[in-house]
Amino acid sequence: MDCKVQRARAAFRSGRSRPLQFRLQQLEALRRMVQERERDILEAIGADLCKSEFNAYSQEVISILGEIDHVLEKLPKWVTPKPAEKNLLTMLDEAYIHSEPLGVVLIIGAWNYPFVLTIQPLIGAIAAGNAVIIKPSEVSENTAKIVSKLLPQYLDQDLYVVINGGVKETTELLRQRFDHILYTGNTAVGKIVMEAAAKHLTPVTLELGGKSPCYVDKDCDLDIACRRITWGKYMNCGQTCIAPDYILCEPSLQSQIVQKIKETVKEFYGENVKESPDYERIINLHHFKRIINLLEGQKIAYGGETDEATCYIAPTILTDVDPEAKVMQEEIFGPILPIVPVKNADEAIKFINDHEKPLAFYIFSRNNKLIKRMIDETSSGGVTGNDVIMHFTLSSLPFGGVGSSGIGAYHGKHSFDTFSHQRSCLLKSLKREEIPSCAEEKGPVDFSSSSQTALVQ
Repeated sequence: MDCKVQRARAAFRSGRSRPLQFRLQQLEALRRMVQERERDILEAIGADLCKSEFNAYSQEVISILGEIDHVLEKLPKWVTPKPAEKNLLTMLDEAYIHSEPLGVVLIIGAWNYPFVLTIQPLIGAIAAGNAVIIKPSEVSENTAKIVSKLLPQYLDQDLYVVINGGVKETTELLRQRFDHILYTGNTAVGKIVMEAAAKHLTPVTLELGGKSPCYVDKDCDLDIACRRITWGKYMNCGQTCIAPDYILCEPSLQSQIVQKIKETVKEFYGENVKESPDYERIINLHHFKRIINLLEGQKIAYGGETDEATCYIAPTILTDVDPEAKVMQEEIFGPILPIVPVKNADEAIKFINDHEKPLAFYIFSRNNKLIKRMIDETSSGGVTGNDVIMHFTLSSLPFGGVGSSGIGAYHGKHSFDTFSHQRSCLLKSLKREEIPSCAEEKGPVDFSSSSQTALVQ
């Protein structure tokens, strides 16, 4: 393990990852890999999550191709030093901000979207000029294998190293010194990553999760709202970090929401959801049993069917859910949608603020003032009004959490910034300083530190 990290560090110190042309070449090679080996990638994702080829492409591959195209277009501008404002003491000097690579960074991927959540941060790390150690999730073993097989065939083998393995290998990796660590996963492991990083004062980006609330206002188009909630909640069998975790609404809306989601599930997946090629499965038996345990003592208004042999859990809705219930104490990460009745928006805001800050918050309402108010009076990693998930798709928006849902952000330029150091540069000449003639007429000039500080401010 140490040899692989040191090999990457030696390659970085050689300087070959820094030139703009090299970075562009590596990104183009990565794009070529995705395009040429698309079928292999889709088959691996499908084997891990029982995902159809269409879903694997639309949920993972298309995002990677879009991100690479965006970075290839913008990178020449991003790497250009940015002039900085000057003051009286530096009027004749050159002042600028230079984005320099951090060094050797570690990316620890996630199993729920095993390709995009590993490769998308890699794009930013390459763009910023770093060497990268890539650790795919061992839970999605087929995708981990294809990533470790393909990347060395297309990218610089010394600068970009894939390491597969489980807890033992990850623990050993975390003992190494890195210049940045990006981890995607749960909060418990995020704390372990942060503790390990702290020993070397290594900065971290933690993409975690949490219970992302969805408030449905009485003044909204319930047909559209429930259609979009159904799409976002049951995509990937609910195994999405920014899926709506639960619904907050007035009691009178519960039955209408249940009925409309039932109708939409039938439209999306057919009469027999279990036979639908578009409905995935829970990743493994451990997570299957964890999710089933959350149903204990709950009022199931729809769904609830399970099959342990295939890790199948039907799209399920729970009503009149007690906020103290087990299902409300942890991120569900499965196809169970609790509905928690609240009197109004004020109570919904209080409920959200009484819990940990979520990764996402969704608000459905025709009242834009209410949407803006709920944004102003709550905190979350991101917000989407009148839809779910979609803020993730916009590269101009930073994707990340706040509080227990994460630290830092990435996507697009934000990825480049995450994996770069903004270096302050001031270049002066060796000419002697001269007192301007106007200053001689006005008397002696005060060059004391306090005077210079005042000028700088």
